[in-house]
Amino acid sequence: MSNRTKNVNQQPLHHRPWKKNVPGYLMVLPAFLVLAAIMFYPIFYTIRMSLSNVDISSSGYIFDFIGLQHYIDIFTNPVYWDSIWFTFYFAFVTVAVEIVLGLLIALAINKVKRLLNVSLVVMLIPWALITVVSGQMWSYIYNAVYGVLNYVLETLHLIDSPIAWLATPDTAVISMMIAEIWKTTPFVVIILLAGLQMVPKDQYEAASMDGANVWQQFWKITLPAIKGSIAVSIIFRLLQAFGVFDLPFVLTGGGPGNATQPVAMLAQKSLFQNLNFGLGSAISVSVVFFIIMLSITFYPLIRSVVKGES
Repeated sequence: MSNRTKNVNQQPLHHRPWKKNVPGYLMVLPAFLVLAAIMFYPIFYTIRMSLSNVDISSSGYIFDFIGLQHYIDIFTNPVYWDSIWFTFYFAFVTVAVEIVLGLLIALAINKVKRLLNVSLVVMLIPWALITVVSGQMWSYIYNAVYGVLNYVLETLHLIDSPIAWLATPDTAVISMMIAEIWKTTPFVVIILLAGLQMVPKDQYEAASMDGANVWQQFWKITLPAIKGSIAVSIIFRLLQAFGVFDLPFVLTGGGPGNATQPVAMLAQKSLFQNLNFGLGSAISVSVVFFIIMLSITFYPLIRSVVKGES
């Protein structure tokens, strides 16, 4: 065997593999640059604004670097923490109710095979409605003068006089939660229904032959089989609920006072009403931080649940 043949045979297989991937890298590069321009540049620009006092001039924005002062201001502001508390409270309560209610509806729809398509269409109507439209609709329902809710309750003699549902903090929070649950429960129903339809039917038949009742079948077969779908529903809905803005903006405007003001609305007021771009950017960055922390917290749980299911 010649020396040339030996050198070729002794050449490692991983030698210069990147040259084979250059065409693929070049094909992916335009898409990566577009994503970087759309996603990463605004993120870095927002972080830069949060670390500066921003003034507007005829030539554009003027940045005066002040470090973490805006973050110190928001973390020492009780209004900010009230918004954080309301956001967490709103997110966890609505998601918990949606999971329970969505599971009950999904179980009912899964049992009624003939009306499956009709049920799905009806369930999609609230989810398909634009949030601004549904918020305006619920504001008419809750209206203290001509609202449908007061009319029905008075007709049934459940209340003696009309109630201003959006005028007091407690009733405003509950009313907004009901509107949110009505709109977003169909999303949970569809995910859980897909999980239910993946459960093998022969497991139920075998359990019935062994004498298991409906409740035992639910705990031993149904719930373990769809726990992955439940976990996915929880994480998606928590992230969506934590960034809620449009429903309180239309329904209550964050009031009465700041009782229904989520942190996203607080950032919007600082940015576009008060034109305090630095402070509003700091609030926005803090929202992203909390969302990342939620994702980090729930990701191991979802991963373990899905692995356990598989």
